[in-house]
Amino acid sequence: MRVCLAQIASGTDIADNLTLIRQAAQRAATEGADIVVFPEYAMYEKKAVDASFATAAESVTGPFVTALAATAAALQITLVVGIVETNEHDPRPFNTIVVLGADGDLRARYRKMHLFDSYGFLESEWISPTTDLTPVVCGVTGRSGDSLQIGLMTCYDLRFPELGRELADAGAELVLVCSSWVPGPDKAEQWRVLAQARSIENSYFVGAVSQCSPISIGRSMLSDPAGRLLAELGSTPDLVTIDVDPDLVRQARERTPSLNHRRHTIHPRA
Repeated sequence: MRVCLAQIASGTDIADNLTLIRQAAQRAATEGADIVVFPEYAMYEKKAVDASFATAAESVTGPFVTALAATAAALQITLVVGIVETNEHDPRPFNTIVVLGADGDLRARYRKMHLFDSYGFLESEWISPTTDLTPVVCGVTGRSGDSLQIGLMTCYDLRFPELGRELADAGAELVLVCSSWVPGPDKAEQWRVLAQARSIENSYFVGAVSQCSPISIGRSMLSDPAGRLLAELGSTPDLVTIDVDPDLVRQARERTPSLNHRRHTIHPRA
């Protein structure tokens, strides 16, 4: 399965952001990618989350996702994109990842669990956390008929190993972390270490895609089930396409069967 990490610099112009996504998807398709992954808030982004995100929000049947679906179908490629989704029960929208299959169908939707109330930011003032804590994993079929189980995280979720483990238990072979990783002291190092740690402890691939500098750090990366970095971008707009072999997940888990050796489990929810 060929996976493309598309590192873009989204802004407040939704039409411009859609153009960036289309251009990157077209380039990914020419490189033979089966999946192209975009950052958190690819639809609408600015330095600090505020009330304008609610104004920009749309439903998953709105014009932005409809345009994404048309692009996915035209290019016959799966798109994974961060959007701002309307919330019928709260003025605060959801921070959502959508997966559009190569036929344009909505295959999965993940609403961010852990909101970034850290480093002086207060995402929860403007964004609703999901009420459904079920890990989201969906299957993707490539051009050659091969398949891959992808799990979804958003940015700050990367700091919570419990979610990473639940995604492994749900069958994820590649976890995609759509992010807008805020710059600051030690943040770039933490980003890399956390992505590699989730790979090592769960023996799966991690594809972590971030918005660019100056809003975010960029440095999108893909690590293999042993935690080795297979690719890492800089801080400016770019993309990289890598082959991901799910058989390497099986091999890693046979070599180091730590998932079978654990004696602690996540406590069931009430």
